[in-house]
Amino acid sequence: MPRIEGRVWKFGDHVNTDVIFPGKYTYTISEPAEMARHAMEDADPEFAQKVQTGDIIVAGENFGCGSSREQAVICLKAAGVAAIVARSFARIYYRNAINQGLPIVQCPEAVDAIESGDRVAIDLTGGVLEHAGKRYSFAPLPPEVSEILAAGGLVEYVKQKKGM
Repeated sequence: MPRIEGRVWKFGDHVNTDVIFPGKYTYTISEPAEMARHAMEDADPEFAQKVQTGDIIVAGENFGCGSSREQAVICLKAAGVAAIVARSFARIYYRNAINQGLPIVQCPEAVDAIESGDRVAIDLTGGVLEHAGKRYSFAPLPPEVSEILAAGGLVEYVKQKKGM
């Protein structure tokens, strides 16, 4: 996976899937581009209008808790979010992110030092996050996960493996 560099949007602890993608749209919006217009609107009403391709979300503990809806990953990816860094992730959200091809990194030590608007660089293969001249280590993603992310998600990965 290539190096990811971007501007940070910082959020707190226990950001649940209804905050990431409001539950009221779950059964009325199905197109990723439309989902992106509502990404994080309950946490920051300006996020969807101001997020830029390549931006990175940094958050506290238990990011993505709540329901297992994939829309909470799809809306961020469609909005241009390049990666999510957090102290910890809800288990299902973590797997949904990988399945949808959205890189996620658990790096608790870096979270406190990073603020909204800062720039960070992430080396997923090397397990290093760089911010303000400091380097923070995290467990590199397993090769299988890196392959899924590089393919753009699990469906594309399977298609490539089957030669489709």
